[in-house]
Amino acid sequence: MAQTSEHDNGPVGEAAPLLAPASSSAATDQAQPKSANVSTSGKTGFDTVQILFLCYSGVAEPIAFFSIFPYINEMIHRTASVPETSVGFYSGLIESLFSATQMLVVLFYGRIADQVGRKPVLVFSQVGVSVSMALFGLSRTIWQMILFRCLGGLFAGSVVTIRTMLSENCDKEGQAKAFSWYMFARNLGILIGPIIGGTLARPADIYPKMPTFLKDYPYALPGFAACGICLSAALVSLFILRETLTLKQHKTKAEKMSTWQVLKSPGVALVLLIYGQVYLQGFAFTAMAPLSWFTSIVNGGFSFSERYIAGTLVICGVCQSSFMLFVFPILQSRFGNGNVLKLSAYVDLIYYISFPVFNQFLKLGWHLAFWISASITWSLCTGGAMAFTSTQLCINNICPSNEVLATTNALAVFVGTGVRAFTPALFNSLYALGVEKQILGGNLAWYVLTALGAWLLVVLRYLPEAANGGIREEEEEEQK
Repeated sequence: MAQTSEHDNGPVGEAAPLLAPASSSAATDQAQPKSANVSTSGKTGFDTVQILFLCYSGVAEPIAFFSIFPYINEMIHRTASVPETSVGFYSGLIESLFSATQMLVVLFYGRIADQVGRKPVLVFSQVGVSVSMALFGLSRTIWQMILFRCLGGLFAGSVVTIRTMLSENCDKEGQAKAFSWYMFARNLGILIGPIIGGTLARPADIYPKMPTFLKDYPYALPGFAACGICLSAALVSLFILRETLTLKQHKTKAEKMSTWQVLKSPGVALVLLIYGQVYLQGFAFTAMAPLSWFTSIVNGGFSFSERYIAGTLVICGVCQSSFMLFVFPILQSRFGNGNVLKLSAYVDLIYYISFPVFNQFLKLGWHLAFWISASITWSLCTGGAMAFTSTQLCINNICPSNEVLATTNALAVFVGTGVRAFTPALFNSLYALGVEKQILGGNLAWYVLTALGAWLLVVLRYLPEAANGGIREEEEEEQK
């Protein structure tokens, strides 16, 4: 991983250009934690086969989370006989409880993965998610839906172990490539999940000759389909993926570090704070963008039809995936992880403020200028999603010991799931308040998100050098 900033304890890039090439200084502070040597088996390089199968396993979790989105509201209304006016409350409750349940157990899975191995936790979690998806599709009451969705959240170990195993199947120089592949795979899962849910729900409405079972349980088919994909990932994990935890090394070090000790290690808390804010901004944007595109121009939105919203989401998704797959590894290798994260934060600021600005274009009748400017700006600004992979690499780099890599990742997932549990509802409510009271032209929430983005740039000035990967050259010096 490329190096930056010759000041070991100073903020990354504080006195350097935004994308200044990384320096080659070998001086690093002895107080900085030694980042995880990401190849526990002693291998170096990039294990393409293992990483590709890990990416396939990584598709399962977003499919499980997103496959119910197209039909959850209708399922609550029709199957559970909930009044239409109450559907929104229950659908929001179900999704929030899924994330909240994940948050409660993820630290446990991290510790277990560091104690007994990655594969047992991964396979157990994927089988559990498979069962929960099948049961969710068979739900007939609102309480069954809540119960089986929470059951899915209880099997949250795959998120932790896959990220850990990715790090352990490549050296530090290969992490950017590995996690760009992983994020691409997750984006694919986010795309496949709603397709499964939307096309397979209530099949008897389209094909009346369907078996009676699918008429009695109209949402069983998408649940079984998601179950099948998750089970196939579990089989891949069981028979193809190899264990990456070296138990001999674990016995000498891992038992000496508790979760609290990991959290108190130099730089870990600050990197987790940055990780949490990046994900808070991401979840807030994901919740508000479609809502803003739907809202009328006079109320601060864009008056997009369903087709326009779907088309915009697809285009942005393709652009985002392209940045992750092709651009991020190049930038990270050339300029260093911290500088890419800082660049992404600047890009996100432009993304957020563009919504109220482009709304003014439409209010002024500048339709041609809007379509040209918005198409270019929104396509390029999807590159801000590189911040997600950058923060993941920061987590790996700041880990105080390879033997607690799963625990460190569990802390990050704990923060991420906690943020996901409340952020969409909070910012959608803030957006609704701004529209209803016409605060700042209906764009109150966008200005709040912009202010949060500006604060992130301040915090990034103090990103530890170890999180940026600056420890690698110390290790190279020791090898010499």
